[in-house]
Amino acid sequence: MSKGVLGAVLTVLVVLGAGTTAGAVGETGGGTAGDAVGEAAGQVAGLVAGEVVGAAEADLAHHGHVSLWDGRVGVWLVTENHGPSDVVDATVRLAFSAPMAGGQELPPGCLWSSSRVVSCRTGALPDGGAAGELALDLRAVGRPQELTVDVSTAWRSGGVDRNSVNDRHRVLVLATGDPYVF
Repeated sequence: MSKGVLGAVLTVLVVLGAGTTAGAVGETGGGTAGDAVGEAAGQVAGLVAGEVVGAAEADLAHHGHVSLWDGRVGVWLVTENHGPSDVVDATVRLAFSAPMAGGQELPPGCLWSSSRVVSCRTGALPDGGAAGELALDLRAVGRPQELTVDVSTAWRSGGVDRNSVNDRHRVLVLATGDPYVF
């Protein structure tokens, strides 16, 4: 662990420990300052491990299909939230193994991150809800005979997704015009 990260962890430990200790002292039931600091250390360990302790859980999933024909790439995608908590907003990232031609207009809420990456905002996703279908019709540079598309959640507002398998896909697409489902 680097000195900067270690310093941040220690600072969080002190702040969490101080806040939790003050609450523990005023309560009945035998809580001690040591217990409070131990709890804070556990929370920080979870944060360092990439887990947001006490955060809401939301299971995002991306499903759809990709087609490649005559140098064109079609992507049809729906993002769902399997809950149990609502998601205020999220971003899906589509990364192509081949560069896309410049100057192409994208749907509202989408932007080019590079010639190979498109990022699209899903909007609010209530528990059990889905974002409307995202449809992209893109032109690749040249006429690739195949490409891969990596679909993933780039960002979600708060929450933890303990089942990230259904929101990360790598799709090999051949230039047959057939839909390759994910």
